[in-house]
Amino acid sequence: MVSGVPMVIIADDDIDDRLLLTEALVENGVERSRILLACDGEELLSLLAEYSHTPSIIFLDLNMPKKNGLKTLEAIRANPTQRHIPVLIFTTSNSRSDILSSYDLGCNAYFEKPYSYSELVDMVGVIKSYWFEKATLIKPDFAELPRRN
Repeated sequence: MVSGVPMVIIADDDIDDRLLLTEALVENGVERSRILLACDGEELLSLLAEYSHTPSIIFLDLNMPKKNGLKTLEAIRANPTQRHIPVLIFTTSNSRSDILSSYDLGCNAYFEKPYSYSELVDMVGVIKSYWFEKATLIKPDFAELPRRN
């Protein structure tokens, strides 16, 4: 059992955004081996179905091919074994309709991606402090994560 170690999934179609968010998490003390990546909503849902563990948190972009973030969030919230997973929308959109739709579908928080890496690191630090240090999360019940990139 891995006690107290968060497992994070980042779902974003932009490879640079996945890399930057991964690096910001690592800079804030999240082990790289505890981060899984998905390039779209379909891959995220496959990851969730394929593995029997529960991630501590999901960073979800809205604007992705195949299955966008809203459809993916809707699918997660419709699944009884996944609906409790904290989902943070992490996107470039500041559209009122995207924000309202995300909260209506059950996202836990909505973040507009910052423009600089230092702002990203700071934002991730705040997220990590709240979600991994203050909030009570479901702990992963597995020893090792499969590596997928």
